[in-house]
Amino acid sequence: MALSIVHYGDPVLRQKGAPVARFDAALARLAEEMIDAMHRADGIGLAAQQVGRALQLCVIDLRGMDDHFSWRLDASSPPLELIMPLALVNPEVTVRPEPVTRYEEGCLSFPEIRGEVLRPDWVSVRFQDLHGHPHELECDGLFGRCIQHEVDHLNGVLFIDRMEPGALDPLKPAIDRLQRATAKARSR
Repeated sequence: MALSIVHYGDPVLRQKGAPVARFDAALARLAEEMIDAMHRADGIGLAAQQVGRALQLCVIDLRGMDDHFSWRLDASSPPLELIMPLALVNPEVTVRPEPVTRYEEGCLSFPEIRGEVLRPDWVSVRFQDLHGHPHELECDGLFGRCIQHEVDHLNGVLFIDRMEPGALDPLKPAIDRLQRATAKARSR
């Protein structure tokens, strides 16, 4: 069955994900279904919370993006087509505080709502793959931003929490409408 993406106002979006301990067929199936849901919604990243599961699992697919970014996975730079879509299990992110970049972000749990967020440009992330094997990824640009956005989800943090008040204020009416619509849909 196809997974549905939950919208802002669903309590699962504020839940910290439980660490994944079982690397089995069910986990691989969930990751594949998340990738399908992300592609259907034309997204580049999706966290388990966004499909109603509070787990430390997210998926990313940046193939075809025009944005320039660099990466090193396990001390090499394989072609993006070989590593995407990428599933990150139990990720731990370290950021380099400088430089910080401003970028307009969107989120599949906030349809048609976008806003500027300041984030460090470079990240290092230690994670496990779907078989439980450890990896280390270093990246910058859109790749680093996407990882920060999705790992925030895994910790119950949303992109609106990272916005400066001046950037968030004009979006509040749309966010409030979305939250009310989500509450109404959940009460049915």
